[in-house]
Amino acid sequence: MIIKKILSLVASIISFIILQLFFLVNSNSESSNSKYFSHDNGILSVMYHRFNENKYPSTNVRMEMFEKQLQMIKELNYDFYDPKKLIPEFEKPKERKKILITIDDGFKSFYDEAWPYLKKNRIPFILFISTEPVGKRGYMDWREIKEIEKFDFATIGHHSHTHEYLIEMSESEFIRDIETATKIFKDNLGYVPEIFSYPFGEYSEYMKKYISKNFKIAFGQHSGVIDVNKNKFELPRFPINEKYGDLKRFKSLIDYLPLEYKKLEPIEKKIKEKNNPPQIIVTFFPEQKNIKNINCYANDGGEWSKPNLKFENEILKINFDKKFLPRRGRINCSLNDNGKWRWFGTQFTIQ
Repeated sequence: MIIKKILSLVASIISFIILQLFFLVNSNSESSNSKYFSHDNGILSVMYHRFNENKYPSTNVRMEMFEKQLQMIKELNYDFYDPKKLIPEFEKPKERKKILITIDDGFKSFYDEAWPYLKKNRIPFILFISTEPVGKRGYMDWREIKEIEKFDFATIGHHSHTHEYLIEMSESEFIRDIETATKIFKDNLGYVPEIFSYPFGEYSEYMKKYISKNFKIAFGQHSGVIDVNKNKFELPRFPINEKYGDLKRFKSLIDYLPLEYKKLEPIEKKIKEKNNPPQIIVTFFPEQKNIKNINCYANDGGEWSKPNLKFENEILKINFDKKFLPRRGRINCSLNDNGKWRWFGTQFTIQ
């Protein structure tokens, strides 16, 4: 019995060392994308959760408004983007901007309210599923998920098992959560989704490296527009709900174009007391025009205000007067580029 326990402990230590070496060897995932000024018109992704569940205004959208939003996309001559093209076409600049619809969590209200409309109009979308709540009250079951998955314009995404605050878990607990969901997907769908969405948009550098080795693409919940230079494992989305879903705001955001950059620091998005507030350094491309017209806003100190911006050639340094308050720090930057509005954002988890 003692020998068996010793062998088990040794096996666990060896597995941990191999995993660390694996991350170390592949630590260049941050710079794996193409890095050149692409003039990409981008893919703007919008994120929904609940439909006609009015007691949850922070995650709900009324179906009447949802239909008007999708109709507006058509009237403005934007194309809905098929997420099945996202992986093979990621590094190809888009001549025309595309709109990608994403839905998180697999609530029953999606199946009852939004799915019939999307099916009737054959509008492509990603449905991100957390496996633990499937079949529970208020959530879709596997029969409903498999019904949707059969349609060629529907894509199922991986959204963890528990949908807990994964960033608070130990590394082994985080991996166990993802692997549990992966097995459940395999058992129920016959495959594992290649696209991942971080619950609450929260991730650390460790988490992102793990996800980059097990998935092809991953989404956060910070705002912005996808272009070929964005990191494949922290892609932006604009959240839509009752408060931030009126048609005037919706039109303004779907008109945004990418604000491309070569590099965004710090890479670590998990901020602790000793490095709060962080200094953000954005490296742009020499070919970019009007870049010094950029404006940024941040919620340091708990209120939105303009941080201090300093340019050194193509490098923008963003400094903050106050610490970010738990739980999330957000920075959004926009640029009027000869009448075209460009946007990027980033998010930190404050602990």
